[in-house]
Amino acid sequence: MASFKEIISTLPRRKSWYGDDTFLYQGFWCDTFFIEGLMRAQQSFRSQPSDIVICSAMKTGTTWLKSLTFAIVTRSTFDDSTNPLFNNLSHDCVPLLEVDLAQSSTNRDPKNPLLATHTPYSSLPRSIIDSSCKIVYICRDPKDSLVSLYHFFARYLASKDMKPPALEEAFELFCQGVSSYGPYWDHVLGFWKASLDRPDKILFLKYEEMIEDTILYVKKIADFIGYPFSFEELEKGSVEKIVDMCSFENLSNLEVNKRGKHREGTPAVIENKMYFRKGKVGDWENYLTPEMAARLDSITLQKLNGSGLTL
Repeated sequence: MASFKEIISTLPRRKSWYGDDTFLYQGFWCDTFFIEGLMRAQQSFRSQPSDIVICSAMKTGTTWLKSLTFAIVTRSTFDDSTNPLFNNLSHDCVPLLEVDLAQSSTNRDPKNPLLATHTPYSSLPRSIIDSSCKIVYICRDPKDSLVSLYHFFARYLASKDMKPPALEEAFELFCQGVSSYGPYWDHVLGFWKASLDRPDKILFLKYEEMIEDTILYVKKIADFIGYPFSFEELEKGSVEKIVDMCSFENLSNLEVNKRGKHREGTPAVIENKMYFRKGKVGDWENYLTPEMAARLDSITLQKLNGSGLTL
């Protein structure tokens, strides 16, 4: 049987934003490290009915959503001062399917039902799709997502003394669908359509709406994943405490997120602070020209046409 690396070497490839080749696997672009992990997970991952899977394209609010769901799920285990989020990046609290769980589904804390992935819906391991586990998906205005992704890779490359591409070049690739786990629109649509078919299994969230009314959405997420807040908890402000603890201001100022490193000792090591830039809605206006914005908006309208979804 051909090895994963051999299979990957036969896939269509393009130059990525960050210099390496990116490969087209099952209709989306990704680098070898993540494709190989996903192939393993597709073969061997066994989902439990109690699993809660946080799904997202990159740079759409993943760090925040992981923090919120982790705080919701663990609120009876830890008090306001002992939550692991104070000393760990949320990505270290919620294992990533295509990296941490690629070799073995059992490589998990049995008390933590959360896992995360950037994998498109149609490429998720069958056991996730077929089991009664819950999926929480977050998406974001493609313009903000693109700008956030660009800065993330630019900072990552700078940390390795490599020159990032021009924003115009990254923009062009993004419009063509060439971005990590992209085309972005296909990623969003895959989960959107699945959420319409299976509203009891998939909760579809928009970053902008969550920023607008975080308290409402924390309650909604808690209800959906089976960890609803009791009347007593609502009375004593448990929801507000979680919202404050997981706010951008709070998380980005924690010592671990200013100085710590994620995946230390692996090829994917990255400084925690790179996961925190601004967390703002509409920041694209500071980077994209009106022409670029109009072009992205028109692609978005065209791609989402008839789906009932607006971004």
